[in-house]
Amino acid sequence: MEAEDLLQNTWLRIHKARHTYRKGAPVLPWVFAIAKHVRVDGYRKRRRIQQHEGATESLPEPAVGRGRPGAEMPTFEYLIASLPESQREVLTMLKVNGLSMEEVASATSSSVGAVKQKASRAYAKLRILFSDSKEWSTGRKEATE
Repeated sequence: MEAEDLLQNTWLRIHKARHTYRKGAPVLPWVFAIAKHVRVDGYRKRRRIQQHEGATESLPEPAVGRGRPGAEMPTFEYLIASLPESQREVLTMLKVNGLSMEEVASATSSSVGAVKQKASRAYAKLRILFSDSKEWSTGRKEATE
């Protein structure tokens, strides 16, 4: 399977690089050079994949029993409910609907800069809310009060 992939990639590269072939020059050295580069690229790609797979093979176990029993993280709806309507709208379009900044700007009749500013302010407020709720759920907030 790997050999077939390398062969396919070699033919694609030959096709893409056909404009670099000099008329009258031997064809085989040109083809072998391309094949060698495809093989080296394939080896590098395989090594990168193996390194990343090896790094993620043993994921840490989630911590069980941290915080107070029954204390759960707040929902997305709860967190964004405290945001102003314009920030909530921008954040929902960006993160829930997956729209780009330009699409959100067009939908809200504002500039991309304004959308970025609203999103940035929303993220800052959510960070504060999330850290507060995290402290509350782990019991750290109670210990500091």
